Amino acid sequence: METLRNLTTVQAREAREAFGTPLYVYSANALETQAKRALAFPNAFGLTVRYAMKASPNAAILKRFTALGLHIDASSGFEVRRALTAGVPAGNISLSTQEMPEFFAELHAAGIKFNACSLAQLERFGQLFPGQACGVRFNPGLGSGGTGKTNVGGPHSSFGIWHEWADQVETIAAKYELTIERIHTHIGSGSDPEVWARVSVMSLDLVRRFKDVTTLDLGGGFKVGRMADEQSTDLQVIGQPVKEAFEQLAAETGRKIHLEIEPGTFLLANTCSLVATAQDIVSTGGPDGREFIKLDSGMTEILRPSLYAAQHPIVVIPASETTETEDYLVAGHCCESGDVLTVGADDPESLQPRTLTKAAPGDLVVIEGAGAYCSAMSAKNYNSFPEAAEAMLTQDGTLKLIRRRQTLEQILQNEVCED
Repeated sequence: METLRNLTTVQAREAREAFGTPLYVYSANALETQAKRALAFPNAFGLTVRYAMKASPNAAILKRFTALGLHIDASSGFEVRRALTAGVPAGNISLSTQEMPEFFAELHAAGIKFNACSLAQLERFGQLFPGQACGVRFNPGLGSGGTGKTNVGGPHSSFGIWHEWADQVETIAAKYELTIERIHTHIGSGSDPEVWARVSVMSLDLVRRFKDVTTLDLGGGFKVGRMADEQSTDLQVIGQPVKEAFEQLAAETGRKIHLEIEPGTFLLANTCSLVATAQDIVSTGGPDGREFIKLDSGMTEILRPSLYAAQHPIVVIPASETTETEDYLVAGHCCESGDVLTVGADDPESLQPRTLTKAAPGDLVVIEGAGAYCSAMSAKNYNSFPEAAEAMLTQDGTLKLIRRRQTLEQILQNEVCED
C-alpha cells in the first residue's frame, strides 16, 4: 500500500482541525528540494529555470520559487498579471500563449519576455513593436507524452510554429526588422531521454539558422512518478546529452547558448497532499459488487484521473489503528459517474480497486501527488461545491493558510439576475 509523503498522521489531523476538508497542503521543504534539483540541470553556458505557473499559480508558491531563484513561464496574459501581483519582477516572466491578450502592450511595456507561438502572433508583434526583439516557439516535429493529451509536439499538436515554416518566420522578422533572440520548443510530459536528445539537436539546428538567438528554451514536462511503482525523469541523465549538444555548437560556431527549462510537474507534483474525509462507505451487491469510499472531495479538486486516467496514491488514516485492509474504489462527491479516483491505469473508462486500510465514515483520506495541475486544473464549482482551501506546511512544521475556502456568496457574486 502507498504511504504518506509529506505529512504525518498527526499533521493531517491538525490540518483538518484547523482548516477543514478538502484541503491542499503543500510542503515548503519539498518545494525547496525540487527547486534545487531543477537548478542543478546540466548546462554548458548558464541556466534559467522557469516555473510553469499553470501547474499551481498560488502567490505563496510564486513568491517562494522567486526567492529560490526561479523565473516564471506564463501561459496567458492573466497569469502574467497574477505573477506581477505576487511580486515577480517583469523581467523574470516569459509569456508563451495560445492567444495574445488584448492588454499585451501593457505587459510588453512592463518588460516581460514574449515567445510568438504562431505566425499570426509574430506578425502581430511586428505590427505593434517593429524593430524590437522577441522569441519564437517552434513545434520541432516530435513529441513525448504519457497520453495523446499530454503530448504537445509533432503533427497532431497545435502548439508552436511548425519547424518547416522557419523561412516564413525569417520573412516576417525581416519585414518588421525584428530580432529573434530566443528559440523555444516543448515536446510534452513523457520526457523520453532519447526523444529529448533528438529534439535538443533539432532545436539547436534552428538556433544555427537564427544568428541572433542567444537562448534556447527546451520547455519542461519532465515525467514524475506519483505512484511508488512509477519511474521519474532523472534530470542529470536527460540533461547530459543536452549539455554536450550545446558544447558541440559552441565548438563549431563559437556561440555559447544559454539554456532555459520550464518544469511545472517536476517542481510541484509530489510536494502537495490533498486531505479529504470519508463521508460514507457503500457496497454494491452481486458477484461483481464493489466496496466504495465516498469522499468530500473528487474531481472538484483532482480532475486528472477523469481526464488522463492518472494515478494518485491514496492513504486512509483511520480514527483507530487497525491492520485490516479492504479493496476499495474511491469515489468523489460530484453527481458524475466519472468522478472516481481509482481508475484503470491505461483506461479512464475502467475502474481498478485499491487495497487500502479499512475505512469508516469520518476517517481521513489523503490523496498524494496533488501539487501540479490539481488546484489549478479542476472542475471547480461543479455541483456548486466551493473552491477548496490551500495551506503550506512550513519548514518549522507550522501550518499556514495560503488560500481561504471559497464561500457560496463568492460563487454567486458575479451572477446577474433579473427580477
